[in-house]
Amino acid sequence: MSNPLFLRTWPALAAAAVLAGCSLIPTYERPAAPVAKQWSDAKTAGAAASLAADLDWQDFIGDTNLRSVIRLALDNNRDLRVAVLNIEQARAQYQIRRADQLPTISAGVTGSRQSTSELTKSITSSYSAGLNIPASAAWELDFFGRLGSLKEAALAQYLATEEARKAAQISLIASVASTWLSLQANTELLDLAQRTLATREDSLRLTRLRFDNGATSALDLRQAESLTAAARATAAQQQRLRAQDINALTLLVGQTVPDPLLRATEATPFASMFKDLPVGLPSEVLTRRPDIRQAEQQLIAANASIGAARAAFFPRISLTAFAGSASSDLDNLFKSGTWGWTLAPSALVPIFDGGRNRANLESSKAGREIAVAQYEKAIQTAFREVADTLAGRATLGEQLQAQQAQASAEAERAQLAELRYRNGVASSLDLLDAQRSLFAVQQLVAQTRLAQQQNQVSLYKALGGGWTPPVQKMEEKQAGL
Repeated sequence: MSNPLFLRTWPALAAAAVLAGCSLIPTYERPAAPVAKQWSDAKTAGAAASLAADLDWQDFIGDTNLRSVIRLALDNNRDLRVAVLNIEQARAQYQIRRADQLPTISAGVTGSRQSTSELTKSITSSYSAGLNIPASAAWELDFFGRLGSLKEAALAQYLATEEARKAAQISLIASVASTWLSLQANTELLDLAQRTLATREDSLRLTRLRFDNGATSALDLRQAESLTAAARATAAQQQRLRAQDINALTLLVGQTVPDPLLRATEATPFASMFKDLPVGLPSEVLTRRPDIRQAEQQLIAANASIGAARAAFFPRISLTAFAGSASSDLDNLFKSGTWGWTLAPSALVPIFDGGRNRANLESSKAGREIAVAQYEKAIQTAFREVADTLAGRATLGEQLQAQQAQASAEAERAQLAELRYRNGVASSLDLLDAQRSLFAVQQLVAQTRLAQQQNQVSLYKALGGGWTPPVQKMEEKQAGL
């Protein structure tokens, strides 16, 4: 049998639920980027048909062994695994906040027996079974958007965590590539040091033989001994640096790297190690970096928290309810005529809280200002990283060419000095000086080549490369978490 009061009450509650959700979140406006509108290097700053952020890392890296090492790192790196799990945790927190806007309905059976008189020893019984919204989980009608603000803040934090995972992947790819390149350079320097050591040991034997026969002075002998010891020390140093590179690469990859992958592919020329990167305008590049998008999502979350803090000044309306069967006799609990319902709305109006709500609002506003400063700092840091790597790209190539030309000249000088020394025309000091200069220049060539390659990797990272996001609209993210 229908109850008129019940039929009049539920539409009112439904209307209240529809009206609920008035948001007190301040209107969000993206802060202006505190950087120049274009890069200082006009040659590389022109608009390009595509951006580096659209270039997948498999296409950017030309060496097949390095690509294999990066794949291993993406599968096994523990920091990246933690970043993925952080996304799962943030998604769960968002789902909790979203569930707070809906009533918690439970099904249960309760019973109680109570003595009502000490004289008569009478006992009353009460039994009920049905659906209820318990007082411990009262449904809050979100008239002033407190729960909605918390949900928006949780959503922004979830999206920020997603961006953090993308930034972690980009950083991992760049770190693996830079460490692997350092390993190649230190391997080359180790080979150079060992060849130089062998050459200087031959020169030392020849100088000692000449000294024993009175053809050279003790000064020449001591100079040869000194250079040989220096080459031996350099070889030991390079062996240590190479071992440290392997240890660092093992940590990044998360497992032992197979030996064949520790060296560059022989078929990969130096010019094809990495693909040339197009560079667009700062306004295009900086908005593609995940760390900047992460900072903006954190700013959005801080902005939404202000709405929740504002809503705390208004009444909090909650509802508990029960619909089911009730009887004083357990046998008659489910018989006709025992059905009933109760509604128990309540409103709590803040009157005095010692300034807690005001302090919470001020804290939320200060948190937003902090997030604005962090967002602007992220943009400025990104701008500098890109500008620095562009400056490196413009000069390291010329530096490497000049040093390679110097190395060629020093190599010819060393050959001529050795020929003149063997023919007795030049002293051993001339030969040792030429060998020392050649070794130093060859080391500089390897180090500059490493700096140029690592600069290419840093530019790719600075431009937001290393992550290819799926084609997905924001509305789809919000609905399909």
